[in-house]
Amino acid sequence: METTDAALAFSTLGHPDRLAVFRLLMRFAPRGVRPTEMAQALGLKANTLSHHLADLTAAGLVAVERQGRSLYYSVALDTTEALIGYLALDVGRGRPQFTAPMRAPQEDRIMPDKTYNVLFICSGNSARSIFAEALLRDLGGPRFHAYSAGTNPNSSLNPVALQVLARNDHAVEDLRSKHISEFQQHGAPVMDFVFTVCDTAAAEECPPWPGQPITGHWGVPDPVKATGTEAEKGIVFARTYGALRRRIATFVELPVETLDRMALQASVDALSLNQPQD
Repeated sequence: METTDAALAFSTLGHPDRLAVFRLLMRFAPRGVRPTEMAQALGLKANTLSHHLADLTAAGLVAVERQGRSLYYSVALDTTEALIGYLALDVGRGRPQFTAPMRAPQEDRIMPDKTYNVLFICSGNSARSIFAEALLRDLGGPRFHAYSAGTNPNSSLNPVALQVLARNDHAVEDLRSKHISEFQQHGAPVMDFVFTVCDTAAAEECPPWPGQPITGHWGVPDPVKATGTEAEKGIVFARTYGALRRRIATFVELPVETLDRMALQASVDALSLNQPQD
């Protein structure tokens, strides 16, 4: 990266609100986010957010794509990689104390013959993340330990979600709603993968996970918000279950043991971009 490009990028990120926008987009990466959703998550006025997005786009840090009538903004990952590399390798001269935080504490290659811990996060931890936990537990076999949590969990699981799981022969007796803090305290399982399955959870600030797990955003609509008759609501829950099942079935087929972290993150990103069809 040229020094002038780096200076523009650092100057652009020097504003707290622009940095907040960039951080939010990184939590959704590689997927894009609509301005209305960003404004709501960050508490910014629409015109203020528009100016920040224009500055970030002009600096090459953010890309924009039109899908139908909506604009979706996403992080320009190539530029971001070049900026971090410029700071660590050019400015920092590659000193190991500067690059150590960028390296995973474990080996770069995921160790074979281990069981991988996977955490699914949504806001309420009553339906979508519970679906994902039950699905991975049964589809992943002994290779995976599945967990789920919520950023603002409900006191109980959604009864329709439990009916869908039971109808598909998943055990539901030990499933419960849990707060995300349960997995952030000392002694909690160290996660190898962390996935958000709702946009609300992805938009929230969360401290870095110990062990630097592979992360991804697998957002699906909230079936709890479905309207209509009980039968129509049940169909929405079944579709949500089916969408997550297809995505998790693809995930468990990844050759996790043979991929390095970069290739594994790229595979997870591809799953994030591949919207499962009803």
